[in-house]
Amino acid sequence: MIEGLYETHLFVENLERSIEFYAKVLELKQAHYEEERRAAFFWVGKPKQAMLGLWEKPTSEIDKRHFAFSCDKEFILNEATGFLKGHGLSPYNFLNDGTDIPMVFAWMPAIAIYFSDPDGHYLEFIAVLEGEARPELGVLSYEEWTKRDKLT
Repeated sequence: MIEGLYETHLFVENLERSIEFYAKVLELKQAHYEEERRAAFFWVGKPKQAMLGLWEKPTSEIDKRHFAFSCDKEFILNEATGFLKGHGLSPYNFLNDGTDIPMVFAWMPAIAIYFSDPDGHYLEFIAVLEGEARPELGVLSYEEWTKRDKLT
């Protein structure tokens, strides 16, 4: 029946600013623009595979949302933090270690790093990892994840 998530939509305060962010920073391909409805649509991944819709609304109507972009593990490990910082963004994790290194959610398992768009929506780069889930390990660094057999 359900095979995946096709689209998600966000309310944004300034449509042009958000178009600039999603097109130039995150390099998503714009699929459609509607001036009258103040909306823009972007392909996520290959065209027609998944879509992100942006709708301009007053600040009072914008609730902060979260969603994750599926990425290559090597990009997250070696490039994501530098990529985000290079665009003036502040990557963060849930390791509570004062760093901005990607973290592993052991219950999936997946490696991830977080950042925010211009409206404060919580965005994430994530890659599912090989191996069995280990929910008892919680959230840990990738280095700790690779040593997981020694953690029990």
